[in-house]
Amino acid sequence: MNGYFLQMTGITKEFPGVKALNNVNLNVKKGEVHALCGENGAGKSTLMKVLGGFYASGEYTGSIMMDGKELVLSGIKDGEKAGIAVIYQELALFNELSVAENIFMGHEDARCGILDEPAMLNSAQKKLEELSLDISPYSRVGDLGTGRQQLVEIAKALSRDAHIIIMDEPTASLSDTEAALLLGIIRRLKDNGTTIIYISHKLDEVFSIADTITVLRDGSTVLTQNAGSISKSSVISAMVGREMAELYPVCTHECGETVFKAGHFFVWEDAAKTKLLVDDASFSLGKGEVLGFAGLIGAGRTELMSAIFGNPPGPYKGELELSGVKLKIGTPREALKAGIAMVPEDRKRSGIVGIMSVLENMTLAHLSDFGNKAGIIDEPRELSQVQAMADRFRVKTASLDTPVGNLSGGNQQKVIIARCLMGGIRVLILDEPTRGIDVGARYEIYTLIRELTAQGIAVVMVSSDLPEIIGLSDRIMVMHEGKIKGEFKNIGITQEMIMSCALEGE
Repeated sequence: MNGYFLQMTGITKEFPGVKALNNVNLNVKKGEVHALCGENGAGKSTLMKVLGGFYASGEYTGSIMMDGKELVLSGIKDGEKAGIAVIYQELALFNELSVAENIFMGHEDARCGILDEPAMLNSAQKKLEELSLDISPYSRVGDLGTGRQQLVEIAKALSRDAHIIIMDEPTASLSDTEAALLLGIIRRLKDNGTTIIYISHKLDEVFSIADTITVLRDGSTVLTQNAGSISKSSVISAMVGREMAELYPVCTHECGETVFKAGHFFVWEDAAKTKLLVDDASFSLGKGEVLGFAGLIGAGRTELMSAIFGNPPGPYKGELELSGVKLKIGTPREALKAGIAMVPEDRKRSGIVGIMSVLENMTLAHLSDFGNKAGIIDEPRELSQVQAMADRFRVKTASLDTPVGNLSGGNQQKVIIARCLMGGIRVLILDEPTRGIDVGARYEIYTLIRELTAQGIAVVMVSSDLPEIIGLSDRIMVMHEGKIKGEFKNIGITQEMIMSCALEGE
């Protein structure tokens, strides 16, 4: 056993033309938090699908030993029976059902074919109390926030007597407060003997929670080490295969004169104007400047940017000015025509059409630019321009005909940014530009942002990642409960100063 509760040895998994896993080894001790790191496409999710039974034993080579016994899985049900629970980034919950019904989905208590609802409610309540969760088992899951839904998934895993819980980017959509609550629960699970395999791109989080770190690169194991004996920079180097002394590229140009103004913006949640989401927000933006927007989830940052781009959640009013010319923007099309583009917060829902090709996604907003009077697309010219943009932004894809949904998160984001720039823009709004993106792709996007500002494009960046805000921004605005409560020049600014303003609003 060598002290290991789980041993995955020589795991190799091939797809047509691609070796996703190449002789991977993963050794995990009982009751530890074992972090699995690597760039998108490194093989982390494929390895966890092998462990969870998504791929049957005959679909890969290598062996899995758990608690001293060989594990042979023919499907996901076998993985669940063995005590392995997988919590994916995209939660597998039914919004219309109650918390209790979700917790026991697939393994309901029943007597003579009749559901024992009182027993399930009682058991669900106990699981929630074990996690110190103030959630009613009667609550409709769709009425819960993302953070609480994530915690319901953990209760669901524990209800199946899981010995190993695999968490894939569990805090990607959580606020700092929700993430802290989740990390506290993970520590309690660890103390109770539950083994956690934790996948995350957030290295600060990894180092705060992990006992051991394993790094995959290009489908192979390149490092396994005690978290207390390795540095963050060493993990980054192992992930990307090169030294990365500076994660945030240094700005080499001065910001120019003011080119863009947004004045007195008010945004409401619904037509009845019962809830004000943005309250009298104003800001200006210089040529070639990166203006960072910080704040807690729900502070109004996304709603403000969406309104500026002509896609608000509800009624709004405000004044816009670009290079001294007043603008009237009512739709995203009008914003693009004026020279303002936006990369949305949720790229899968609002940024890409996954089944369409890289080429189609990149020209989606600009088809009229490639058509003649008869409405026929000039395909050679379209292909030439898309290829030039793909080369410029170093989009990694087998072909421009590849469905964009098959690309990594970082390359999907580059496709969206390239689409924004095809129309010749002057202001680029980036909402959470690196969410769910690995460290290597982050660096490429950061470098791209600096290249754009050097060309004079003004950038507004909304981010919940404070090191990112400080690392890239020339100035920082902080929002609190719909209002802009602070403005900082990025000279000697600290995370504590930003967070204090975001929490207290002053």
